[in-house]
Amino acid sequence: MHITRRRPDSVPGAAGNFTGTVWLDEVAAPAAPSRLRMFSVHFAPGARTAWRRHPHGQVLHVPQGEGLVRRRGGATETIRAGDTVWIEPDEWHWHGAGPRTFMTHLAVVEAAQAGTTTEWGAHVCAEDTTPPDRPRPAPPPAEGLPTCTPCSTS
Repeated sequence: MHITRRRPDSVPGAAGNFTGTVWLDEVAAPAAPSRLRMFSVHFAPGARTAWRRHPHGQVLHVPQGEGLVRRRGGATETIRAGDTVWIEPDEWHWHGAGPRTFMTHLAVVEAAQAGTTTEWGAHVCAEDTTPPDRPRPAPPPAEGLPTCTPCSTS
């Protein structure tokens, strides 16, 4: 058994991978042979990930706030405190806070044999973040990764 009493410092989300203000806290990254990784991710209102996928999938659990999640070809879904989301292996998706509230989620992934956990894609277009209670644009193309120029953060 190993008890971690001091976590690494919080780090800001990289601008190439996130839109808006995002902070990450590494919760767990056990030594090999484990490939488990767990993060607590804090999104300011409107902040979100870029399109991404994970080789072994991802579990998100929302302990606080309200957010949005979308998979390629699907509708934008609202997620709230208490919700848990399973994202299939290699499923292109994004997630982040709703437009008016902060959102925190715990993210659990298993690293690939090479140690990678995430393949990053294009930034999410603003029109792709429309909450489900508002009119939505057509979903992204079924083939290939949606492309977009980075959205403005102002």
